[in-house]
Amino acid sequence: MTTKIGRTMYQWVSDMFPICRSITGSGVRQTLAYIKKLLPDMKIYEVKSGTKVFDWTVPNEWNINDAYVSDAKGNRIIDFQRNNLHVVGYSEPIDKIVDLAELDKHLYSLPQQPDAIPFITSYYKRHWGFCLAHSVRKKLRTGKYHVKIDSALKPGFLTYGEIIIPGKTKKEILLSTYICHPSMANNELSGVAVTTKLAQWIQKQINRKYTYRIVFIPETIGSITYLSIFSGKNLKMMKRNVIAGFVVNCVGDDRVYSFLPSRLGNTLADRVAKHVLDHSTEDYIKWTFLDRGSDERQYCSPGVDLPVVSIMRSKYGSYPEYHTSLDNLSLISPRGLEGSYELYCKCIEILEHNDIYKIKVLCEPQLSKRGLYPTVSSTDTLRQIQDLRNVIAYADGRHDLLSIAEIIGKYAGDLIPIINRLKDAGLIEAIRAPRSAQ
Repeated sequence: MTTKIGRTMYQWVSDMFPICRSITGSGVRQTLAYIKKLLPDMKIYEVKSGTKVFDWTVPNEWNINDAYVSDAKGNRIIDFQRNNLHVVGYSEPIDKIVDLAELDKHLYSLPQQPDAIPFITSYYKRHWGFCLAHSVRKKLRTGKYHVKIDSALKPGFLTYGEIIIPGKTKKEILLSTYICHPSMANNELSGVAVTTKLAQWIQKQINRKYTYRIVFIPETIGSITYLSIFSGKNLKMMKRNVIAGFVVNCVGDDRVYSFLPSRLGNTLADRVAKHVLDHSTEDYIKWTFLDRGSDERQYCSPGVDLPVVSIMRSKYGSYPEYHTSLDNLSLISPRGLEGSYELYCKCIEILEHNDIYKIKVLCEPQLSKRGLYPTVSSTDTLRQIQDLRNVIAYADGRHDLLSIAEIIGKYAGDLIPIINRLKDAGLIEAIRAPRSAQ
């Protein structure tokens, strides 16, 4: 059942869908301005073109006003104003008359998906081009065509957003999503919407243990830039503090869930994500790090080694609408967005309580004097307190909440009230939080 939360996120996606985003430029700024209205505490930063970021360089900024291909009668055959996927991303400006043979060298279509407009980019090599449905391309006839791309490639900035939500400790949970694709709903804006709603929810939680680092960045160059800020100061701080992280993307459709692990698959983020999926879904697709393709490539790269995973719906590159105009508002749903949001909330809730616990008395404690044992004993008594007793049995100072849940075959979220009751009764204590990698 979809609630107001799902409908709200879907509306956000609808509002941002028309914006022409790329890895830099006004589209990114417009998107961040929209998010900032929802998250006023978010700060927006800009990094100059030409800035060295590890092995990369921040590129020139790209902005576009209009683009089209028109026939001899002035009819726009391809029109950026109708769909911003019609232009190859980062196309340099051009205004000339060409024949069909020359135009064809700069056209991109998908014969296997004749009605879809592909998403094509050329970020780091000067180029120009147009994308169109293959059914339209086949109708082009010999003749002259006016090609015009009113764009600008010049020094500017790479722009990103960051919100830090403080907790009781400096240890952090990272949420990262990207804001660099034009009008695509699942592959782009679903992650933005879910991450924004998660940030709002986290801000409302009282007694947060962890600090939350939430970033809205261009994919690849954005995460590389973010990690390298101030000569790697961000990276050093994150390596010291981040206990678990998630790249939130492709979370909007109604299809089966997907899980992409960290590089070695043994982090706290891996454990909590798999546990939540195992107990919250009937089935999900288990990918490997060899199937990576988003910013986990940067966060999990050798030397960075942050504990970052992804819970998705249809994984990028695995669904037919991916990187085409078919990844539109009809592909996602309020229900799909809300389901993904709820799974991430569950992960965060468990992480917040995932301490290593230790019983404070020897032998089995007397539960009745603490109000933890039914006052009238019956054949059903043992069942009622079995989970509580099992938690006590493994609260030995060596097992965290996730470990206890796995051993006794229960969902960790259902054990949190039991943990709280035992803590309130003075029977167990949290001795430390587990490390990110086990």
